[in-house]
Amino acid sequence: MTNPYFSTIDCWRIPEGAIPRSLEEMAQDGESGNEGIVLFLGHHQQLTAEITHLIGLRGPGIQKFPNLINIYPPLLNDVTDLALELKVRLIGQVHSHAPECGVDLSRTDRTYGIRAPYFLSLVAPDYALSHASIDSWGIHVFMEAKGYVRLSREGVNRRIKVVPGATIPFITVGDHHGS
Repeated sequence: MTNPYFSTIDCWRIPEGAIPRSLEEMAQDGESGNEGIVLFLGHHQQLTAEITHLIGLRGPGIQKFPNLINIYPPLLNDVTDLALELKVRLIGQVHSHAPECGVDLSRTDRTYGIRAPYFLSLVAPDYALSHASIDSWGIHVFMEAKGYVRLSREGVNRRIKVVPGATIPFITVGDHHGS
């Protein structure tokens, strides 16, 4: 049965500038030996989602550790408020893993991560310090009946489109002076 609240998405368009900007953001945490994260806001039309904004998270509403990120509900509420203001929605995220952890989703990611149909979850290797190309990332999609599914190389080539274009906004949500 199809969920009436989430549209089917078969293709995600990621502006090429979003990749290095996301790596730069996550590498700040990687330099401290912690995972980093960037959320993707955007919109969809028919079967295609377009990422239009990158969201960095700061303050007491987020905790970053070597193998774990905790985002507390009030911070996600702030992201939701921003998305409503911008007339977009949460499309996906990229987070980094420690060098020894690879790019598959961890058990914690699968169990406690965002579990919304067609949510895109990317994993960058090496705490994002190696600035590895998106071709070496783990690319996963949450499917309502299956949970997270890692896309094959063929699936990535067909469904993930890195497109040229203008730089998209990077917005920080949360207290800049928090922990």
